[in-house]
Order: sequence, then structure tokens, then C-alpha cells
Amino acid sequence: MANPYRDLFSTPGVPGLVIASAIARLPHAMVGIGLITMLVQHNGGYWLAGAIAATFTLANALIGPHLSRLVDRRGQSRVLPWVTSFSIIMLLALIAAVYIGAPAVVLFILAVLAGSMPSMPAMIRARWTHLFRGSPQLHTAFSLDTVLTELAFIIGPPLAIGLSTGLFAEAGPLTAVLLLAIGVTAFLLQRRTEPQVIVASKGKARSTLHNPGLRIIVLALLAMGVIGGAVDVAVVAFANEHDWPTSASFILAAYALGSMIAGLSFGAFRIGMPIEKQFFIALLVTALTAVLPVFSPDVYTLAVMLLVAGISFAPTMVIAMNLGSIIVPASRMTEGLTWMSTGISIGVALGSVLAGLVIDVYGAAAGFGVGIGAGLFMVVTVLFGITALREATRTHEEYVATTQRSDMT
Repeated sequence: MANPYRDLFSTPGVPGLVIASAIARLPHAMVGIGLITMLVQHNGGYWLAGAIAATFTLANALIGPHLSRLVDRRGQSRVLPWVTSFSIIMLLALIAAVYIGAPAVVLFILAVLAGSMPSMPAMIRARWTHLFRGSPQLHTAFSLDTVLTELAFIIGPPLAIGLSTGLFAEAGPLTAVLLLAIGVTAFLLQRRTEPQVIVASKGKARSTLHNPGLRIIVLALLAMGVIGGAVDVAVVAFANEHDWPTSASFILAAYALGSMIAGLSFGAFRIGMPIEKQFFIALLVTALTAVLPVFSPDVYTLAVMLLVAGISFAPTMVIAMNLGSIIVPASRMTEGLTWMSTGISIGVALGSVLAGLVIDVYGAAAGFGVGIGAGLFMVVTVLFGITALREATRTHEEYVATTQRSDMT
């Protein structure tokens, strides 16, 4: 039986891309929690720490698509060195400002400027799309990419917290900055896999969000982010309610483990069903499994419930990225993939806030209800938008068929 992962790694340039991307994506998992840990140790307050981290995350989510549009026009090797250098300088300035006790307004301004950090997950996925678009291997590549992302968020936050609490307050964010510099440099050295700039048609380029199909995907991923953000906060509250705060770590690890196992397994399968139907079914399963945590009487049951719920996450992400790679024009691919990541990021932040408000009033179990509501919204959104997704995929298929006929003649 053929091993799709072995075939993937036999492609020239892929091993180097995987190693470089594994480093380059770590800072995204470390910066936010690193800033929180650093600020709490300096100021002792969670409000300011959370607000600064949220400002950085929101700025990064909103700036990212515009930087990615520039990358689509100019190329990764021409844009990323400058953008990364600027974001590194701003992150170092933010760390220094916290160290010297600068006013809060200065911290907020620097957090916005530091949010110019490039969306490396989108840059990485753009390379996978460049290598394998239109090939079954793209499915395997996105599955591997999703698993590596899960690993980054398993390794990154504990590493940032451990360094800041074990060495000195600034150690976590400083390590994230160092990894950003090393990771982006290693990534850019992989010239063989860099996408070529594709010249788009003349005229004023509108945002890829004007694409109806992409809007539906982004809204669905935003709702998925809400589920993830709500689960994170609700698990911590649930663990505290059951007088075992540290159990939150293995409960959330079970959630990520379920997603990783499913992601690796999903990458080895080929599914003949139309991709828009795959997307709807995957979202429906995600929404249904979001109900499971509500029925957990103790931390052990909750861990099992989230292990099961996590199984749907990675496959859904893989299908979403595959669908996005079909309906977004090749000349705007990085921007389109970045908007998808932006939807998830905003959703996570929104889910955390909503779950926190609900938990303060009704308790930890009610926090999981935020995820249930997001799941319902997600399913309804795609149900009403599935015609637009079907038309977008059909248009792409017709374009590919026309191109192939032209090549043959």
C-alpha cells in the first residue's frame, strides 16, 4: 500500500520546508502567552497583560492579510525580510518598554506595531499550494501542516511560560523573537519551494474577501475559532471548580491529541465526495461533538469527551484549506489563506471573551455552551452558502479543464 507521507517527503525541497516551517510557526504560539506571563510578573495584573496580548493578536489578524497581499505581488523573499525585521524591532521595543515600566499607552502602541509580524502559517500553506495545487498530495500536505500547527501550540505556550517563570520575565518573549528570526531565515533559504509571483489581471485589486466562497469559509472558521477559544477558558474554569487546576493541562492536551491523530490519519485517505459536501459534513460533526463537554461530571470524563471532540478539528481544517486553495485565484493565494487564519484568530479571541463572561455568571459548564452556539452558527452559515461554494468549485474545475485543453492543442 502506498504511503502518501513517504511520497510527500520524496518531493524535492519538502524535507527542508517542513523543518524550517516547524521553527517559523512556533513564535505565533509563543508571543501572546509570553507577553501575558511577562506582564503579569512585572505588573501583577491580568487585565493589562490580557489587553496587551489581545491588542497584539487583533492587530496581527487585521494587518496580516494586507501584508500577504503585498507578498502575492512582490514575492516572499522580497517582502518577508523587511516585514520580519520591523516586527522584531517592535517586539524588542515592547519587551524593553515593559522592563523599564513605560506607560500603558506606550505598550498598546508598540503592541499594535509588533502586530506586523508576518503570518507564517499562511506563507507555509502558500508554498504547499504552489507545490501541489490540483494534486492529491495537497490533501496530505495540508494534513501534515495542521498536525505541525497543533504541535506548535502544544510546545510553544508551555515553553514560553516555563522560560519566563523559570529564568526571568522577559525570557519567553525574547525566545519567541529569536525563533522568529531563525525560523523566517531558514524558511527563506528554502528557495526551491518559494511560489513564483503570478501577475494578476490589470485594474484595482479588491480584497479576496469579495469572493463569496471565501467569505463563507472565513465565517465558518471564525465560528470554529470561537469553539476553540471557549473550550480553552471553560476547561480552565472546570478544572478550578473541581479543585484540580493543573488538570487543565492534560485535558487540553487530550483535545490537541485527538486533533493530531485525526489529522495524520486523514492525510492518508482520498475522498471522492465533492469538497463542498466534505466541508459541510466536517463542520456538522464539529458542531455535534462541541455538545459533548457539557455532559462531563469530572475532569477525566471531560478529557475523554474533548479527545473525541478534537478528532473533527484537524480534518475540518484540512478540508477548509483545500477548499480555499480551489476557489482563491493563484495570484491571491497568500492573502486568501491569511484571511482564513485571521478568521480563526479572531474567533479564538471572541470565544475566550464570551466564555469568560458566561462562566462568571453561570459557571464553567455553561462556558461550553458558547461553543455549542458557535457550532450552530457555523452549520447554518455553510448550509445557506453551500450553493456559492459549489459554484466556486465548478468554476475552478471548468477553468482547469479549459487550460488542459489549451495545453494539449
